[in-house]
Amino acid sequence: MAKKQTIKSADLKIKEAYIDFVLEHGKEPASIYKFAKDLKMKEVDFYNHFNSFKALQKHIWADFLKETIENLHSEEAFVEYSSREKLLALYFTLIEVLKTNRSYAMMNLQKMRKGDLKPAFLDAFKNHFYKFVDEILLQGKETEEVIDRPIIGDRYAEGLWIQTLFILQFWANDDSKDFEKTDAAIEKAVNVAYDLMGKSPLDSMFDFAKFLFQNRKS
Repeated sequence: MAKKQTIKSADLKIKEAYIDFVLEHGKEPASIYKFAKDLKMKEVDFYNHFNSFKALQKHIWADFLKETIENLHSEEAFVEYSSREKLLALYFTLIEVLKTNRSYAMMNLQKMRKGDLKPAFLDAFKNHFYKFVDEILLQGKETEEVIDRPIIGDRYAEGLWIQTLFILQFWANDDSKDFEKTDAAIEKAVNVAYDLMGKSPLDSMFDFAKFLFQNRKS
């Protein structure tokens, strides 16, 4: 247990020092050797935790989402939320976590190329997001809040990932008071997503046509 705490403490020290350096200098450290030396640690000690600055950056973003999900699960009421409410809670809580790291987050988000669906710094973040979303989509399908349609039913998570990238970039460029526009964007985006994934008039028409076909007279 003591060893795990030591590793966690060293991880945190490296991450905080890296973020501070990037914010102060507007760029990454020149080398891992110099960065480690300034932290009064051996270069090999850095590599015991991260194999590159890119890997470190991915861990930092994954931590943002892990903290978000941990905060959600710490609330007793969360387990009673509907699928839609859980996604809303995820986005609202994520923005709160990012607010405490806004300067660093903006440096990354504002460098994203338009239309880039796989930004490298969000690789690990994306894996955690998909795991969370798969669980709430399964819940939604069980309660029929989400309709499991042929072919596209397996692509819902991908659509929600694109929505997440939109929300992150919207927030990075939001200059409204207390990010009120981002809150509105989240509500509208999630409502549209669940309206599309939920039962629609087309589903009812398809069910009726199927019923008529199955009950047609020979």
